[in-house]
Amino acid sequence: MTAPAKITRKKLIEFLNEDLAREYQAIIAYTVYSQTIKGAAYTDIARELAVHAGEELAHALLIAKQIDYLNGSPVVVPKPVKVSEKAEDMLRFDLENEKVTIRNYRQRIRQAEELGEYAISEVLRKIIAQEQEHFTDLADALGIDNPKIED
Repeated sequence: MTAPAKITRKKLIEFLNEDLAREYQAIIAYTVYSQTIKGAAYTDIARELAVHAGEELAHALLIAKQIDYLNGSPVVVPKPVKVSEKAEDMLRFDLENEKVTIRNYRQRIRQAEELGEYAISEVLRKIIAQEQEHFTDLADALGIDNPKIED
């Protein structure tokens, strides 16, 4: 078994750009879902999704700043956004996206620290804490326990 390849600044920039594209995806999804989710049972979560959209924008700005700090260029295209007319589907799409985001930020924190970029890892820790709140909000709205996130 070979050791994993050592992280480089260039590779960290690539990974952060993937994270940035995922943040753009989240901004779009939360914006659309918050305005199109229907039903009395979803009124509170629709308001919460609108709040999430703003928080994801703040994350995107922070990630773009870290990419610039590393002398990279932030991407401008989001990951694809899944849509549905069913409220539960929208919430499940968001839950899965948050799960992927949390898993990736866990890796990114380790990678930043491997490079000695402790300030970047601190920024990512603040973001991941909020992403975990989003994850819990979505699981609560679906009436389920938080699914396990495998690294």
